[in-house]
Amino acid sequence: MQEKPLYIWMISLHGLIRAEHLELGKDNDTGGQTKYVIELAKQLAMHPDVEKIDVVTRLIEDASVAEDYAKTEESVSEGCRIVRMQFGPKRYLKKESLWPHLDQAVDKCLNFLRQAERLPDYIHTHYADAGYVGEQLSLLLGIPLIHTGHSLGRPKLARMLANGRKASAIEKQFNFARRITSEEGVIQHSSLVVTSTQQEIQEQYGMYQHAADARFKVIPPGIDTSQFSPPLRSQATSKMQVEIEAYFADADKPLIVAISRPDSRKNIHGLLKAYGESKHLQAKANLLIVAGSREHVNQLEEGQKQIITGLLVDVDFYNLWGKVAIPKHFSQDEIPELYRIAAKKKGVFVNPALTEPFGLTLIEAAASGLPIVAPDDGGPRDIIGNCRNGLVVNTLDSDAIAGALLFVIEDKKRWRQFANNGIVGVWRHYSWTAHVEKYMKEVRRLLRKDLKRLRRQQAIYLPPEKNYISSANAALISDIDNTLVGDKRALNLLGTWLGEQRVKLVFGVATGRPVESAVAILKRNHVRTPDVIISSVGTEIHYGSRLVPDLGWAAHIRYLWRRDALAEALSAFPQLTLQTPENQREFKISYLVDPLNMPDIDSLKAYLHEKKLHAQLIYSHEEFLDILPIRASKGHAIRYFSYKWSLPVEHCLVAGDSGNDIEMLLGDTLAIVVGNHSQEIAHLRDETQVYFAKAHYAAGIMEGIAHYQPKLAHLLAAPKEDLVHV
Repeated sequence: MQEKPLYIWMISLHGLIRAEHLELGKDNDTGGQTKYVIELAKQLAMHPDVEKIDVVTRLIEDASVAEDYAKTEESVSEGCRIVRMQFGPKRYLKKESLWPHLDQAVDKCLNFLRQAERLPDYIHTHYADAGYVGEQLSLLLGIPLIHTGHSLGRPKLARMLANGRKASAIEKQFNFARRITSEEGVIQHSSLVVTSTQQEIQEQYGMYQHAADARFKVIPPGIDTSQFSPPLRSQATSKMQVEIEAYFADADKPLIVAISRPDSRKNIHGLLKAYGESKHLQAKANLLIVAGSREHVNQLEEGQKQIITGLLVDVDFYNLWGKVAIPKHFSQDEIPELYRIAAKKKGVFVNPALTEPFGLTLIEAAASGLPIVAPDDGGPRDIIGNCRNGLVVNTLDSDAIAGALLFVIEDKKRWRQFANNGIVGVWRHYSWTAHVEKYMKEVRRLLRKDLKRLRRQQAIYLPPEKNYISSANAALISDIDNTLVGDKRALNLLGTWLGEQRVKLVFGVATGRPVESAVAILKRNHVRTPDVIISSVGTEIHYGSRLVPDLGWAAHIRYLWRRDALAEALSAFPQLTLQTPENQREFKISYLVDPLNMPDIDSLKAYLHEKKLHAQLIYSHEEFLDILPIRASKGHAIRYFSYKWSLPVEHCLVAGDSGNDIEMLLGDTLAIVVGNHSQEIAHLRDETQVYFAKAHYAAGIMEGIAHYQPKLAHLLAAPKEDLVHV
């Protein structure tokens, strides 16, 4: 039992998430993950060790979806709510289009947590997009991270390449490079990675560089056995059964059921082909396919339209009218009754997907007394191995699918054995009670392990004493070299403006220089001492003219930092030349490099990983390479400063010119890139919230200030207490 009940953050960003009446199958992003996250949150909220759960997702204002998704909060059950954050455009986006907006999501979450009564005890993320956000929050706040992948990029990419698709076309559609990079980071940083099967660990996560050092735990999803249950012998014919039977010429035959969203990977076409080519199977059973909901085929998105149109064409080609039904509408609430109807008719549930990491519908069907046929893949193998209630087949083989379905339905004694085995097996292996107990056992073990570290770090987040920073409404934080300095006249004008804003605006610098060097160059250029100096590429924070160090930040970034071991390991690369001693710091190792002769950054990362060393590698100005703790960077330091001093990130002007400024320019900051920027930062032109100035040096900063003037004028004019939600 914990000292106090847990506060849990679940993050699942893509798809359509609401408390009731989930629109599963409405599109490719609203499927099994959506259902699992909501059900897991509900079940955990009932556990005595849990006080409350926030399910964090994206706020969507779009006429094409229900108004529910525009609510900032929605109650799920006692102690459980959905919290929606607005990031990126207001309209609905596919998950592949969310990546450019995830840094903004991090900042929205930080702002929310800054105003919360307490921090979550841990964060549980779902899929790579949420994993990226959760990893950044975990690094910034010292909160343990648990991750569930649901689907992984490397195996999916490998399958697509094997099927002959061009790598460039795949990348354009799916953004795999960003996704896989995120997955590698999440695997490396997570305290626990939850999987559904052992095969998922060995064959899918095994493709990742950091998997060997990750902590995995197989905890199969559970289902609500009060909702998914076998039919009663005395159960009367329902309205739904009458409606289903109306589709078929001979409604007394066993009913084969398939449920999936219309997606080519689900191989519904392969199932229909197997049925259409087997006269024997047609004579023995009817087929009902639930493939999402539709009003008119032409109104579906292109991929779904192709699938549904193809199915209807195949029904006509094989002349299956009266034998096959593809209903237009089937709500999630109706699915349990559909399973029971199929079980009453001595039917079978089939999942014809090409691959299946788990297969929640297989368990639902099994709990309802319906035997199953599924792909010979990790999830189905485990389920049928545990429940002994059906067959796995090669779903690329039409004859194999038809043969397996006939094997189940033609022998009544075998059918009854499979049905009974499934009911008992689900109760034994896949109930929510069993799932939650395994899950909470791992959570308790994880938190006990981290408790001392978390207590040490708690001091970092205590409210600071009142001073000049805590009374400010906004901040200007600039890089020094080639950004702040370089144009004396413009710098003098900027200094005058800063003096006029002194009470309401914090002035800070974020630089690769050590603090002593930063102070010296500012003094030479007649720049007043900043209120905050983020130095040595974000590894140190100092305050005011007395240069008071932020010891909390130092304690925070010390995590997994082994400076001597890193320096020794990198000495094996003669292309890396150590910079002068004054540029070497406790939390920074700095090298000079020749861009034409330097080692590949990814190769260096892989080398350090093999040595079990953890670090960030920051390459900038085509000549500097800095090795930092995994929690340190200019961007993280600014967000730490923002959080600690209750100064929202969206109130912070930041200005930079090079690669080591990129992270601080992303997200919700009011970002300025000066006109004399290096080429390595040019790609940020695609970011809508980054302003590229035409003027150089401090003149570029002044141009950026003018660009943001409407927002700044409001921030600098209002009392701070009125700006909480600006």
